[in-house]
Amino acid sequence: MNDFVFDTSAETRELLDAIVDEMSSTFSIPRPEAVARINEHWGGLDLSSGDDLVLHEDGYYWALWIYFDGAVPDWSPQADRTAWVPRAAPSRDSGHWPAQARADG
Repeated sequence: MNDFVFDTSAETRELLDAIVDEMSSTFSIPRPEAVARINEHWGGLDLSSGDDLVLHEDGYYWALWIYFDGAVPDWSPQADRTAWVPRAAPSRDSGHWPAQARADG
């Protein structure tokens, strides 16, 4: 089942799964929230081409970019992020959350 609200290629889907894993482990957020954040960020785009620009960065890069809405002053894994402000997660009724997470409320 595809939880993403946009078209993806196999390569892009692999990257999206890596972003979800990175966001979940780095920021201690549940998988559905990570998916919702990605859907909000790229919703409406077609990422089904095997040469999409998003593939030029890795899951770590995109996890930080999406979670902090592009405001990433230090890309090192050891950075002290305690003062950084993440973008608010999309609301549950936004249409960005996976269907099961919306049903669970």
